[in-house]
Amino acid sequence: MVRIVLTFLAMAWLALMVLAPVAIVLVEALGAGLGAWWAAVSDEETRTSVALSLQIAALVVPLNAIFGVAAAWALARFRFPGRALLLALLDLPLSVSPVVAGLVFVLLFGAQGWFGVWLQEHDVQIIFAVPGIVLATAFVTLPMVARELLPLLESQGDDAELAALTLGASGWQVFWRVSFPRMRGALAYGVLLCLARALGEFGAVSVVSGHIRGQTDTLPLHVEILHNEYHFQAAFAAASLLLLVGVATLLLRRLHTPETGD
Repeated sequence: MVRIVLTFLAMAWLALMVLAPVAIVLVEALGAGLGAWWAAVSDEETRTSVALSLQIAALVVPLNAIFGVAAAWALARFRFPGRALLLALLDLPLSVSPVVAGLVFVLLFGAQGWFGVWLQEHDVQIIFAVPGIVLATAFVTLPMVARELLPLLESQGDDAELAALTLGASGWQVFWRVSFPRMRGALAYGVLLCLARALGEFGAVSVVSGHIRGQTDTLPLHVEILHNEYHFQAAFAAASLLLLVGVATLLLRRLHTPETGD
């Protein structure tokens, strides 16, 4: 009886917190028919916001993938002074509010910020422009890849790599032929998580973007604008695109199991 009650409570909580919001988005997005949904998602401003979101993700995800591999490798394979500090800094974006992160970038690179005068003198604009959105998105997605790789690398150990070294393999040969094939699954999943978070980030991007319509509005910001203007069906239609990204991430997750490295 206890098991049945606990199972029922868990399923009810999941239905309330996960299934209900998903159902509401789909019902509101498709309530007026597929034609209205398509008209909303193919609108010029929606397409511009989608293109900007994809552009930001195309810049941020490869950078965080490279950093994640390097950071996870260093933390899993070596013991060095400052390792605990590096681990703490790696988790910092997970513990800091995205809004606070955006404000920090404004204080650094805004017109009245620490580097604001120098940037204005050299005609460089970061805040209220694409570079600021890239920096904010890169910050909030920084741990995604590294945190997926680190447990896997620590559980695998370095026996195979040491064996390859004793057989005369170079460092790059060990990485590409021994280490990388064993981490591909976790790396793929980390990249998927990073991509989904980059496309869906709202808080930090909202602070640094300036909400310049057609220029710095990513898809999440565009959803907010549509909702604030009482275009509810169009807002839910645009939100359904983000929902599709989340569902695709879950489906691809089933094809790549980080724990086994497949």
